[in-house]
Amino acid sequence: MNYIQTKGKHQFHEHFRRHIKEATRSAFPIIFFILILGFTIVPIPVDMGLVFMIGAGLVVAGIAVFTMGAEMAMTPMGDALGDFVVRKHKLWFLVAMGLILGFIITIAEPGLIVLADQVTAIPSLTLIVTVAIGVAVFLAFGFLRTVFDLPMKYVLFGLYGVVFILAFFVPDTFLPMAFDSGGATTGAMTVPFIMALGVAIARDTGKSDSFGMIAICSIGPILTVMILGLIYTPDGGYYRTFDMPTIESTDGVRTLFLETLIPYIREVSLSLLPIVFLFSVLKIFAANALRVGPLRMLQIGIGVVLTFGGLVLFLMGANVGFLPMGNYLGQHLFDLDGKWLLMPIGAIIGYLMISAEPAIHVLNKQVDDVTHGAISKKAIGLSLSISVAMAVGLAMFRVFTQFPIMWVLLPGYAVAIGLSFFAPKDFTSIAFDAGGVASGPLTSAFLVPLTIGASTAVGGNILTDAFGVIALVALTPLITVQILGLWYKQTSGIYRV
Repeated sequence: MNYIQTKGKHQFHEHFRRHIKEATRSAFPIIFFILILGFTIVPIPVDMGLVFMIGAGLVVAGIAVFTMGAEMAMTPMGDALGDFVVRKHKLWFLVAMGLILGFIITIAEPGLIVLADQVTAIPSLTLIVTVAIGVAVFLAFGFLRTVFDLPMKYVLFGLYGVVFILAFFVPDTFLPMAFDSGGATTGAMTVPFIMALGVAIARDTGKSDSFGMIAICSIGPILTVMILGLIYTPDGGYYRTFDMPTIESTDGVRTLFLETLIPYIREVSLSLLPIVFLFSVLKIFAANALRVGPLRMLQIGIGVVLTFGGLVLFLMGANVGFLPMGNYLGQHLFDLDGKWLLMPIGAIIGYLMISAEPAIHVLNKQVDDVTHGAISKKAIGLSLSISVAMAVGLAMFRVFTQFPIMWVLLPGYAVAIGLSFFAPKDFTSIAFDAGGVASGPLTSAFLVPLTIGASTAVGGNILTDAFGVIALVALTPLITVQILGLWYKQTSGIYRV
């Protein structure tokens, strides 16, 4: 859709209002529920409540602006680059571009940035580069899988087999972080771009399976962080503390947010610059091959600005408003007489929070576009909400019982891969994509501090008991979405509810 050419200024404003409305409708339930907790069973300090409300407003604005920017810029750039890569008809070029694109798009991922900032056992840059290498290698492999039409179920079986064999040799302190990295990598920035690449390559090579690229890219970081765990000895603490500064006036609130503005502008600028630079260079030196006209370039330029602004707003709101609130709730919910309420409350938070993840909107639109509405967005959304609710409830249970995360991951992935041999092919690819999409930056900024707060109150091992919630959020959709596919298959054989 070309906003500039076919819609005009009025329609542009209409689309912007629609995105604001969708973002508000998505984020309001979780914001409202957290405020209800603050006015009932877990009293929240007034200054923290005020910061949270401002952060919530920034998150809503950020989701709206980002999703519109991604629709206008990231998706068209991914589509154009995918088309460009395939039309070269050279396998080495396909692999090389996969490596380059995978690396530069991953360092822009806000969910990974948020997670890396919370882990002090490994320098942030070391973790981000390690994860980016994993995505780069596996994006190139994902290109090859599409070109050679390798069945997704066999690919997943082989790759996860390697993952779980390697897991037996990796220190326990690195396992939750490795699986969390796989989930956090595929979020707001990578999803629209990589999904568009996958669709373009499948279309131009005449293949029917355009999903699954996100699923494959989620495996790379798990393996590379595991390898890092075999060779890296942590020095110092393992996790970030979440002390909320005392705020005595509204001026203090303003200062708290403004202090993060410049760092996030710099962070997002450095993240977006490589992909924008690469696209611009190809447009200048390979204009005939990169089929993007002047009006579409103008649209992409506006979209890049919106993507930039949306990410800055979202990261400010999530990190300043949501992150300390999650940690506070985790600690104080445990202090209640009915401390086991933490599990159902965590499940409710998970159920409501998934709708506020920016990349979920991108996935739903991509599924709707590719299947021409045959797979219902409502059904996918409900499956994801149920799965994330189960994941967060289970993560809270782990905090209490402190059992190893592999007790869940090993049988969970065995069930998910087993289902792939019976579920419809499209649902298997979408399910494994959805696992990566569900675990985005808001999950990193709220659910990780929530489990850290609870684990701190329990007196458990933060790195083994609290980390891993992203891994569980990434796991459960693999099962629920494929079960949805089996239900479709048994009831009508038509992808609609």
